[in-house]
Amino acid sequence: MTMPTDATTALKPLVDKLSRIKVSSSLDRSAGKKHLTDGSPETCWTSQQGLPQFIQITFDRPVVPRVVHITFQGGFVGKRCALGVVPAANSEEKNEGEIPALAKMSHLTVIYPEDVNRKQTFELPETSPVAQLKMLFEESSDFFGRITIYDLQVAGLPSGP
Repeated sequence: MTMPTDATTALKPLVDKLSRIKVSSSLDRSAGKKHLTDGSPETCWTSQQGLPQFIQITFDRPVVPRVVHITFQGGFVGKRCALGVVPAANSEEKNEGEIPALAKMSHLTVIYPEDVNRKQTFELPETSPVAQLKMLFEESSDFFGRITIYDLQVAGLPSGP
């Protein structure tokens, strides 16, 4: 089922200061995970070399992600990216501060970003409310497998109050 065009205006940013972000690696502190969502076009996250690389977002409340916006640095693009989710129902089993087990992750879709410097938008299939979104970069345009992202945004609908 596709989302009506007028409904896209109702989408809200889902990653905020209360969201937790975990990454597979960072090249150094100047290219750390905090730069993924800081809104600055002058900062970025860069992974160390090697594949796969991942970004895992744990939301502070159940959400329904609908769109992912990513701005890569050309030449360091995750060309194949599997997206998985942890349903919000599974997240109730975790202890405070604990990330749910990977075994509870469900496959959502695969996206294929272009090797360009501009913002790219990917619509996501419909899903029930989720607690986490994981992006697993399986291929990179960089020979050494590095990924560089200047901006990452996830938009959708909050679930509940």
